[in-house]
Amino acid sequence: MARPSPPRLLSSFLGDHLAFSARPLLRSAAPGNRRVAYQATRTLCNLVDILFNRRSRDDTPENNPRCLCPGKVSPRLNVPDHIQKPPYVNSRQRPGVSNGPEIHDEKGIECMRASGKLAAQVLKFAGTLVKPGITTDEIDKAVHQMIIDNGAYPSPLGYCGYPKSVCTSVNECICHGIPDSRPLEDGDIINIDVTVYLNGYHGDTSATFLCGDVDDEAKKLVQVTKECLDKAISICAPGVEIKRIGRTIQDHADKFKFGVVRHFVGHGVGKVFHAEPVVLHFKPMLTLGSINPVMWSDDWTAVTEDGSLSAQFEHTILITKDGPEILTLC
Repeated sequence: MARPSPPRLLSSFLGDHLAFSARPLLRSAAPGNRRVAYQATRTLCNLVDILFNRRSRDDTPENNPRCLCPGKVSPRLNVPDHIQKPPYVNSRQRPGVSNGPEIHDEKGIECMRASGKLAAQVLKFAGTLVKPGITTDEIDKAVHQMIIDNGAYPSPLGYCGYPKSVCTSVNECICHGIPDSRPLEDGDIINIDVTVYLNGYHGDTSATFLCGDVDDEAKKLVQVTKECLDKAISICAPGVEIKRIGRTIQDHADKFKFGVVRHFVGHGVGKVFHAEPVVLHFKPMLTLGSINPVMWSDDWTAVTEDGSLSAQFEHTILITKDGPEILTLC
């Protein structure tokens, strides 16, 4: 799950044995309208002070028959009692955020490798399910079952009240889409965001998949987003300023005139689901076109303001003295 962007910019450096989840989020520049209303900012699970200053008056843009609309959300799935659960599950306390980067020892690194590998395997399996007609709720159930069959806990489930085991973000949904009864359609794109909690450590990864016959513009958006992630990972090393990651992502996105979503960021990961460092995906202080998200009434689903497509990819990266190690490959 993407961490909402904080109201401050951090200048920090990558160090040895630091694991973080890097996620570029790009959107295509399509024209359109969406009625929005300003409302007071809110605090979400102590992760941020400011999340959104816009909310949709309704969840259905006018004059757009293919727009993403909420479906029916099924009841929360059960997890066997013997599976280790994160501290935030069934707790009245909001999830904690680590104060400073989490530096992993050798035991922690091995646990991170195991959780990352499982997350990658689950994501790969989830991608095979993407086809016209399947509902995102069916994908959630299959992902949930695979995770618990491997003795892990689906990290999103119960996190700040999130009702499902995976995030499924279709078309204009930027992130945190809640699986529901809507069937995928031919030509859709869908980001599936998998995080597993195994042996006390979270492994976090996501990818955007093509459903059926997807048009060239959408294919290009997905391709460039993946390239942004790969290029950003390639420059990571101890001593590298974190701001270079965002610069690398935006430089590549700019070549194709894609916007970079600013409201969500990469984050540290390990024993804590969302931790320092904050990883921005853009150049600080640079102004772009309309890249504002709109929050649905479920308080999770974030869609593009003008209905344009959005894509994202994510890996969990371990920073070592020899450079980046991608933990979520299989």
